[in-house]
Amino acid sequence: MKPNRLIVSGGGTGGHIYPALAIATIYKQELPESDVLFVGAKGKMEMEKVPKAGFKIKGIWISGFHRSLSFQNILFPLKLVLSLMQSFFIIKKFKPTLVVGTGGFASGPLLQMAQWLNLPTLIQEQNSYPGITNRILSKKVDRICVAYEGMELYFPASKIKLTGNPIRPIMLSEEISSSAAKIFFGLNPKKDTLVIIGGSLGARRINELIADQIDFFKGQSLQVIWQCGALYHDEYKGLVQKDVVIRPFIYEMEQLYAASDIIISRAGAGSLSELSWVGKPLLLIPSPNVTANHQFHNAQALVKKKAALMLEEKDLEVKFQTVFSSLITDIELRDEMRTQLKAMAKPDAAQAIVNQMLNLI
Repeated sequence: MKPNRLIVSGGGTGGHIYPALAIATIYKQELPESDVLFVGAKGKMEMEKVPKAGFKIKGIWISGFHRSLSFQNILFPLKLVLSLMQSFFIIKKFKPTLVVGTGGFASGPLLQMAQWLNLPTLIQEQNSYPGITNRILSKKVDRICVAYEGMELYFPASKIKLTGNPIRPIMLSEEISSSAAKIFFGLNPKKDTLVIIGGSLGARRINELIADQIDFFKGQSLQVIWQCGALYHDEYKGLVQKDVVIRPFIYEMEQLYAASDIIISRAGAGSLSELSWVGKPLLLIPSPNVTANHQFHNAQALVKKKAALMLEEKDLEVKFQTVFSSLITDIELRDEMRTQLKAMAKPDAAQAIVNQMLNLI
């Protein structure tokens, strides 16, 4: 029997890397004798994260196309041609049975070369509004695993499988009580807690907002856990007080989510998959600085299902207190959000994607 060999390409951000690692981990559990190789972009975070997770990785020389004028755009055609050549040699040497892409710079050329070589391919689209690379790849890919309904607007309907986005295994571990989690952060176990998540590096506009609203939150009888990001911790750590915990980054996400009663977050696809599983009242502030404005579209998909509220950054100064207050006072709204978020959650997404992969081989 032909040995099973899988190439996974995904990276650039945690939103692409964590799903890729979750898929590869389940795949190895299903087929322990299989050989798995990651392909990433040189200099990007996957080159560090993937080996730490126990998988091999090869890097190719590729980067994104900048929307603004940039010298890097002049190099883009050269990088693309070279990365296609590198992908060709990686594929020919490794001889994969299947090639999977979860997004990121390296995913495009690697999957394109695999298609040219007539290998079975699968892409996992995390967002509700796909980028141009996956739209191009979708024309010849064999299977497309998505996290949102209505993706036939962008992809061939016959190839789509609604699987959800994989979430980190720690999220599926034994449930932690809310009071124990609040004590973990040194807070009152009986008091409602607002959690703010702006990403690992932080979000400047969200941080500015929270700094301005600390007294407002205290007036609402809320205690606060604020992940401000490594870039901003020195700027805001002076605001720490009895009911306000400020951290650059929180690794114990299961504790953080368990401690939360209300959450303010960006709208990255991976975060929204975890937040759906968590099922807590949610205000989304999508980043306007991402390709194709996909965080806005992700957030809007939840808003349409009454699973979250959304505020764009441009509206924060005028509308924040009014919108946020509705999360405090409207019990029916909060109950509806919990119900809708839980209905959207797909904790077995990684297994569902692997099942589709196994069908292809």
